[in-house]
Amino acid sequence: MQAFIEYILEVIGIKYILLYFLIINVIGFLAMGIDKFKAQRGYWRIPEGTLITLTLLGGGIGTLTGMYTFRHKTKKLKFTVGIPTILITEIIIILFIVFDVYKYIN
Repeated sequence: MQAFIEYILEVIGIKYILLYFLIINVIGFLAMGIDKFKAQRGYWRIPEGTLITLTLLGGGIGTLTGMYTFRHKTKKLKFTVGIPTILITEIIIILFIVFDVYKYIN
């Protein structure tokens, strides 16, 4: 696992990984806002699966922030429990990877 992570960091670079997380979180935030806008006007909506997928792809902070900023999907258990659970799990995994990598590098 250590060699794989070092390879990813070497090939892709940390700045591109951080850029990815920034972009996916902005997309998650905007998706919640757009879906709320569409819901208020009776337009075609963004599927719930898409919103959950954005969270699973690393956009948990943006999706959660958008959920409470726009007060959207806050009454659905799938979102009020699911998105924070996914986000916390991803943070724990990232912390494990970061500290595990630095343990072997240093």
